[in-house]
Amino acid sequence: MLLIFINELAQILSTFGIVVKMFADDVKLYLKSVKNVDFSSLQAAMNALCKWANLWQLSISVEKCCVLCVGKVDPIVNIFLSGTALPCVTSCRDLGVTVSSDLAFSTHEKNIVAKAHQRANAIHRCFISKNTNLLVRAYLTYVRPLLEYNSIIWSSHYKCDVDAIEKVQRRFTKRIPSFNNYSYGERLNLLHLPRLETRRMQNDLIWCYKILFGHVKICSSNFFEFQLSSTREPPYKLFKKQCTNTTKSVFFAKRVINIWNSLPSDLVDFSSLKSFTCSIKTVYLSDYCTGSI
Repeated sequence: MLLIFINELAQILSTFGIVVKMFADDVKLYLKSVKNVDFSSLQAAMNALCKWANLWQLSISVEKCCVLCVGKVDPIVNIFLSGTALPCVTSCRDLGVTVSSDLAFSTHEKNIVAKAHQRANAIHRCFISKNTNLLVRAYLTYVRPLLEYNSIIWSSHYKCDVDAIEKVQRRFTKRIPSFNNYSYGERLNLLHLPRLETRRMQNDLIWCYKILFGHVKICSSNFFEFQLSSTREPPYKLFKKQCTNTTKSVFFAKRVINIWNSLPSDLVDFSSLKSFTCSIKTVYLSDYCTGSI
């Protein structure tokens, strides 16, 4: 039923020269601004949104709306929605990920680490049974997904952030009965658990495969460029352009290239997504880890 109402909204808003992204009943509008005059088209789109909502007798949650400027942008003029000036914020939550104006995700990582510690502590505190398999299963169900949701977007390259995320798993496994005397690496081997940083690398590789081989509706040329290689080099080798911007250099499309190009062709099967996903789990990725052992 919702699609009947919002089907035409994207077409209406796109006529103002802005980019429109919609997910269920959430709408995100953005544009690249060079000077303040560009914001007039954004305000016109806001006015069209209000007019459309009034026509269909739908209310807009103005209190949930805000303006986020990414990059070095001069203070903008007020953007109004339903007569209310929207606050200009330095960070906001977008589909479960806290995005900051400098595209640093330290705030998001601190939030998910705090929630993950709370859930991990609750498992140890509330579970009467101390069966190892049960505790690990609860961790994999309720804690680890918090630390991996949308990691393609926010995966950190700072050692302090990597260690903070890994600490959740490190502490949880140490509190399992009879495991506190083992080192972290030994606990992971005994429990058959990979490092969280390694799993994020594997997720990067899987998404790289999906984009390159058309498993998602994303133009691969916007992210990657194949490099002509000799028969001795791995297949599907990617070309990595030099980046002078730190933010861009650690973006998914850049950070995954070195790992992708180093995949051993004798171990990795590129024939299908399922085969690729299974085969990369046998590849040693610890050389690319930045966190503490």
